[in-house]
Amino acid sequence: MGSYDHRFVALMMTLSFLFLVILFLVILPVLAADQEIDRLLRSPVGKDWVTNGGNLTNQRYSTLNQIDTSNVAQLKGAWMTRLKGSGFDAKYSFEATPLVKNGIMYVITGNNDVFALNAKTGTVLWEYWSDVDKRISALCCGWVNRGLAMGEGLLFFGQLDANVVALDMKTGKVVWKTSIEKWENGYSITSAPLYYDGMVFSGIGGGEFGVRGRLTALDAKTGAILWRWYTVPGSGEFGGDTWPPDTDHAMRGGATVWNTPALDPELGLIYFVTGNCGPNHDGSMREGDNLFCASMIALKAKTGEYVWHFQQVHHDIWNYDASSPMVLFDTVINGQPRKGIAEAGHTGWVYILDRTNGKPLIGIEERPVPQEPRQKTAKTQPFPLGDATVPQCADSLPGYDKAGCIFEPFWETPVVIQPSGDGGTNWSPVPYSPSTRYFYVSGTVRTSAYTRSGKREFVPGKSYGRGSQVTPVGSPMSGTFTAIDSTTNKIVWQHKTPYRLGGGASVTAGGLVFRGEPDGNFFALDAKTGKELWRFQTGFGADAPPVVYEVDGEQYVAIATGGNRLQGSAYGDAVWAFSLKGQLGPLWPPPPPSTIGGPSALPQRWPAVVMASKPIETGVVTVKIGDHKEGDHKEYNYSPARIRIKAGTAVTFTNVGKLGHDAVAFPGREWDTGELATGESKAITFTQRGVHYYICTPHPWMYGEVIVE
Repeated sequence: MGSYDHRFVALMMTLSFLFLVILFLVILPVLAADQEIDRLLRSPVGKDWVTNGGNLTNQRYSTLNQIDTSNVAQLKGAWMTRLKGSGFDAKYSFEATPLVKNGIMYVITGNNDVFALNAKTGTVLWEYWSDVDKRISALCCGWVNRGLAMGEGLLFFGQLDANVVALDMKTGKVVWKTSIEKWENGYSITSAPLYYDGMVFSGIGGGEFGVRGRLTALDAKTGAILWRWYTVPGSGEFGGDTWPPDTDHAMRGGATVWNTPALDPELGLIYFVTGNCGPNHDGSMREGDNLFCASMIALKAKTGEYVWHFQQVHHDIWNYDASSPMVLFDTVINGQPRKGIAEAGHTGWVYILDRTNGKPLIGIEERPVPQEPRQKTAKTQPFPLGDATVPQCADSLPGYDKAGCIFEPFWETPVVIQPSGDGGTNWSPVPYSPSTRYFYVSGTVRTSAYTRSGKREFVPGKSYGRGSQVTPVGSPMSGTFTAIDSTTNKIVWQHKTPYRLGGGASVTAGGLVFRGEPDGNFFALDAKTGKELWRFQTGFGADAPPVVYEVDGEQYVAIATGGNRLQGSAYGDAVWAFSLKGQLGPLWPPPPPSTIGGPSALPQRWPAVVMASKPIETGVVTVKIGDHKEGDHKEYNYSPARIRIKAGTAVTFTNVGKLGHDAVAFPGREWDTGELATGESKAITFTQRGVHYYICTPHPWMYGEVIVE
């Protein structure tokens, strides 16, 4: 063999070696990801439901059609399983979307406990008890977890202590745990993560505690953090000029991520929305639009590189945070195929954009809005063309000098505004049907009394609200469920409901929309007309999003039923599954939640009672806040809640709980204890005869009453 031949062989061996190196470094990592789950995530939803939104689009649309408009009235319970008391207490909400794969269901409770169930029978296969720290106090809205992700033989979820955890799907054993932040600094995780292509994407909560929001990408096998993208920019970063210069306000500016992202593999983009700014009711010290609060955002999924954003609310002071998951859909506008993305906001509007560039698919106009110079309000706000799903103007109420519409500013005199930060669409996922081309939007009709207060300074891990939004005494509380045409952003049909709706819905190729209500009823509606076709009483607050799946050729619909703390619905620890072959009938209805606000009709939590039925203690001059003698749910009580005293008597408020609390005169704020740490007290002297209501501003569902004679 000549020298040329030797060189040729050596060259080929070198090239072969380089090819193997490239194969090992590039191809094998791709193959290492879970190809089956990735395929299911990219495909229409069939017999399995493997991620929070059904697939990467978050459409919550199932192609199963065994159950349809012609036979849904025959549905009965196939099984109902109690989860051994996990999350069974007034402080918990059960909002999780169960996942189903190969006949096994996985569900997580408000205590971050995970259960694997036989999806055909409901039998518990294994259980994981989180033992999450009971001292966790940096939670705005009770103990809750909205779901899991799966991939590579693992289940992924975020905990209230701001850890992301991976469990072995077969055994429930912990494989890895990664801390995203410290809960002591105000951070928590309540949203379901997203798995795709070897990565786990997780948001983080804590917007009421002066945190800095972010989306975090982790390696699915190891839990190593691959990248972070901060939702409030630092000095010199893109968007940094929308915060006051030479300050660190953005570093505690909120914009947390409460939702499960959507992802477009073809574009390589991941999409999510962000929450309110911090402090959430005081804009006086954060002049500017305050990016990226209340925004829709697209990043490159592999690197976290910014691509585009659309801000729904500039310089938010109303708590109009975006928290419902984004939904991807393909459509035709003016005869042209377009890649759409939509999100339903607290404002009551659905925002419909082109997901390639963040530009409106259906018009959104910047319009002038009322101003309050002390709040540094934005001169204009985005107004989507089309219909709002909830009313956007408040009615006048006794005791309030002013009632306003959306974007009405306020200062230190209470103003009633609708929709409030508790109105519109909250965390509820919004399904989309390719068949009808409708979005199905859960809404809350709620008026709030807004005030700004500049007393509270930033302390890590403490409430950073600087104001409040409180449901006025006697004001109505209700909801809407609306079909919105994705091509016009207009209402096709709408149900007005006696309660706010928080759980979201799912839609099927059988022409059905499934949703629950806080009074325990579970419904099937005709997706085209909204006509009610079936209802079933589950016995517990039905405030979670349902899922649709198939086992051994039989279609099931399942929902977690355990109530919602803020909703006031009956708590529990049950998962229901329904099928055409089911044999189980409905349960007795639980006590319904309240439909009016205030101490005279507090939201009910089974077995809680309304304020009016609580005893009046005479001659008591000390009120304990957060009394734990009767269980953890007493953290959110005044004890006694109602007292009768003589004029001129001083009442001492003492915080014996684990969290910071206060007592503030409601609705006029005539007196205020200030925030009390554990063990601290404050005396208030009552000289004016009459009935004096008060609330805790960090936890405004806490009410008390002083009757002065």
